[in-house]
Amino acid sequence: MGTRKAATLIVGILLGLSAAPAQMPPEDAAVWLVADRRLTVYTPAGSGALALYVSQDWNRPQPAVTRAIVTIHGIERAADFSRTIAEAARAASKLDPESVLLIEPQFLNDGDVAAQHLPAETLHWAHANWEGGDDARGPAPISSFAALDAILARLADRGLFPALKDVVVAGHSGGGQLVQRYAVASRGEGALAKAGIHLRYIVANPSSYVYFSPERPAGDGLAPFDAAACPIYDRWKYGMTGLPPYLAGQDAAALEAAYVGRDVIYLLGAADDNPNHPELDKTCMAEAEGPNRYARGLAYFRYLQRRHPTSLSHRLLQVPDVGHNDDIFNSACGLAALYDLRGCAGD
Repeated sequence: MGTRKAATLIVGILLGLSAAPAQMPPEDAAVWLVADRRLTVYTPAGSGALALYVSQDWNRPQPAVTRAIVTIHGIERAADFSRTIAEAARAASKLDPESVLLIEPQFLNDGDVAAQHLPAETLHWAHANWEGGDDARGPAPISSFAALDAILARLADRGLFPALKDVVVAGHSGGGQLVQRYAVASRGEGALAKAGIHLRYIVANPSSYVYFSPERPAGDGLAPFDAAACPIYDRWKYGMTGLPPYLAGQDAAALEAAYVGRDVIYLLGAADDNPNHPELDKTCMAEAEGPNRYARGLAYFRYLQRRHPTSLSHRLLQVPDVGHNDDIFNSACGLAALYDLRGCAGD
């Protein structure tokens, strides 16, 4: 069995995707494992320690690293599964492992901190509020976006990463939600750009997207949405009203203009079309975007194409016969997005 097939089988068993009885923990259960490293995030509102995995010691110079992959877990907060996926994709890329730094932050919640008896300085959020950039519940009101800013700031340090050329921030499902919103809100890319480092965002199979106008999908087009059916349909994280503190005072038009010029890849499993998937967002806000993840992703890309027919820098990659599965990153299109490899029919 080849390395990639073996890694995929192991990932499938770990994720409960084969006949094996292993299952992901329910979203309201405490995590089984907490990442072994910490990054202190400093903001004007205070500081806190972000849990994360890092494949190499990023506290000392890493002159061999040319690419960094930041992988965001789903709603279960299982950063160890994200690490397994990322390691399998790195192996499939056939690149020198020393040249690729893997980073998996873990956005813990209140229950995780209590169950694992974590120190008071550990950053933690309420339920899945980290997906939209909300502030942490403790030890300080620090946005999950600010946590990502801190990771990118570390990567922009040329004293630590003198040869770094590319950074990729990728997320599947709930992680895809965070990456999509962060690609809209990001302040962290400025430090990378100043250092001459390219940044890409990969948004894989999220339940919803943030829209820049009140319209929503209607058939193959767009139409004004009946707010009487869902009065809060256009609030953040689905729309541009009620922005979180991280975005306080920001102009929606300016956010959209910056977003469409960024390197964003939407990675969709064509079989992720179950309208009753147990982890699909079924709120009226999300239902306004379409019946399932695949339909919502296609509709959102069409929406951006209509609004920006000549200036959109984004790409859409579809993976046939793949449902709601993190291992989409090990597909040909996933590897093309992560590592600029050839082989994706849609690229």
